[in-house]
Amino acid sequence: MGSTAMMFKALADENRLLLLRLLLRRNCCVRALARQLDISEAAVSQHLKVLREAGLIFGEKCGYFMHYTVNRAALKELSSQLSRMAFSAEQMPCTPQHGGCSRTEYDKCRNAAQPQTEHILHVAENRIFDLKGSMNMKIAVTYQNGLVFQHFGHSEAFKIYEIENGEVKNAEVAPTNGSGHGALAGFLKQHGVNALICGGIGGGARTALAEAGIELYPGVSGSADAAVNSLLNGTLLYNPDTVCAHHHHEGGHDCGSHSCGEDKHGCVGNH
Repeated sequence: MGSTAMMFKALADENRLLLLRLLLRRNCCVRALARQLDISEAAVSQHLKVLREAGLIFGEKCGYFMHYTVNRAALKELSSQLSRMAFSAEQMPCTPQHGGCSRTEYDKCRNAAQPQTEHILHVAENRIFDLKGSMNMKIAVTYQNGLVFQHFGHSEAFKIYEIENGEVKNAEVAPTNGSGHGALAGFLKQHGVNALICGGIGGGARTALAEAGIELYPGVSGSADAAVNSLLNGTLLYNPDTVCAHHHHEGGHDCGSHSCGEDKHGCVGNH
């Protein structure tokens, strides 16, 4: 197992964080990971090397290919260390004796730092509340006529559900007003969304959602309301490998392993 510093350094990259998220769901080879992230196999190999040297993943030969899996013990130890730091005893306030400064310097320092300290404490309190009330969240669904719309990048609206204590308390349809692929993750983040249910979705959009801290449940079809209820009940059927890579040419485009034909809005991720 690598040192704590090595593990933190390995995780200080958006693509490596996304790789780790994917590998937590299932073991994958370089080719499968490259397809899901929409980056080159060489880039994936380099990221995996960093994660492996830090002790965060293992590699195991399966047939002709190396498959990778997460070292959950290392991840749990890293989580434990962060928890111990987060919930350690409250720090003692600085004093002139500890800082070795004069009373005048000490007063200036405390006066300058006070507003920032109050802001940091406020943010920390909100974060602790979110963690304790993890069943209070917002879930968005790509939406059209009551159904899960099947192409994330062309979504004209999302239905956003407010969840309290694990139950839907409110739901409203939010039009995207023409926002394209790149802006939709920001649109959802502005609306405070924590999780997204959708059909087909491309690698770039996956990365943007991961950066926004939004959990993704792709490859879902059928009723939007039923999908949300299934997610809350722990019974949602989704396909984490669903990919929708569009090529704007006559005759259609490919979505994952199937052809969607001429209808640019008909990307179903798992058929």
